[in-house]
Amino acid sequence: MSTPAPADAPVPESTRERWDHVVVGAGVIGAATARALARLGGSSGGGSDGGARVLLVEQFGRGHDRGSSHGASRIFRRGYTADDWVGLTGDAIAAWQQLEAETGRTLLDFTGALDHGDPVVLDEIQAALERGGVAHERLTPDEAGARWPGLRFDTSVLFHAQAGRVRSADAVEALLDSAAAAGAELRFETALAGIETEGGDVVLRLEGAGGASSTVVSTSVVLAVGSWAHYLAGDLVRRGGASLPEVRVTQEEPAHFATELPDDAWPSFVHHPTDPALRARVSTIYGLLTPGEGVKVGTHGTGREVHPDARLPSPGADGQAVLRDYVSQWVPGVDVDTLAPISCLYDTTPTEDPVLDRVGSVTVATGFSGHGFKFGAVFGELLAGVATGTPAPERFRLRRG
Repeated sequence: MSTPAPADAPVPESTRERWDHVVVGAGVIGAATARALARLGGSSGGGSDGGARVLLVEQFGRGHDRGSSHGASRIFRRGYTADDWVGLTGDAIAAWQQLEAETGRTLLDFTGALDHGDPVVLDEIQAALERGGVAHERLTPDEAGARWPGLRFDTSVLFHAQAGRVRSADAVEALLDSAAAAGAELRFETALAGIETEGGDVVLRLEGAGGASSTVVSTSVVLAVGSWAHYLAGDLVRRGGASLPEVRVTQEEPAHFATELPDDAWPSFVHHPTDPALRARVSTIYGLLTPGEGVKVGTHGTGREVHPDARLPSPGADGQAVLRDYVSQWVPGVDVDTLAPISCLYDTTPTEDPVLDRVGSVTVATGFSGHGFKFGAVFGELLAGVATGTPAPERFRLRRG
């Protein structure tokens, strides 16, 4: 998505479509936000169930692989060191389970998750789990190795059962279907070609795949655009007296590896390495089983910087070498020679906290820093609240002044 030009000369009101809310971006965050907004009361006649009139637009096709939400699996874990993040993981479980009940789809698989490596980090996570009332176990390397023979451990291991993976592609589809069922209109292959404010309105010029253009107007626009936020929202945020944090956009390149171990042998895992040589190359390594594809292993936030419209055509040799070296030493339950690279975008802030905040009529969502998917359903509800007047939690606010 290139930077949109400001809206052209004023378009007559009679040719504009007016919506209660327009959501730009149909990844997990945008889909969840459109769903949450469509389920709220509206001011312009409502959707099919009397909710708000909501338009969701996406520049690419449905289920595309150009952003951060595609693929079959994402890690779900409650292992944070901050109490509010641990609490949000509990809220996320409730939100995903509500969506499961509504749609009849399985979206969460509780395989359990473990952290291993640096005992200081594990102590901090364990303390937060205890404060949050999350059941957990601490095991020796030998105990953990006997239980999970596909992994190698050199220090104690922290395990919690209320974790595993989100079926990510299925989750996005469930959110989109739920949004449509609540009355939201979904438009794919529809690019944002211009955006401008007029008083309390936001005017968006849209271009469809066939070149047809339209103009839509709303007093509430949610830019759930992740890696594109600085290009689409930066000027609007600045004119509103705030600023986005620096957002580093990287192409991350984890890989799947074949395994002969049964599916139930694989929890999700995060390694906080203690070896100085490994720590010099990566901060943390994560992994989880993607059924039918293998064990996904990736390094956190080490990808090459890119423009979101200019993805690199092939995986980086250095990154793949790091994965091979790591897996050969620490993941004995996979075949290192079956490395099958995949890629996605990270939009990372300096604090790894996302922005979920509103300036005037525009709400911005960006900076999910590789750990936002698990919160998709609950972040959609949070953003719907922000878009309708609820102050953003302090952790997720824009800088003002």
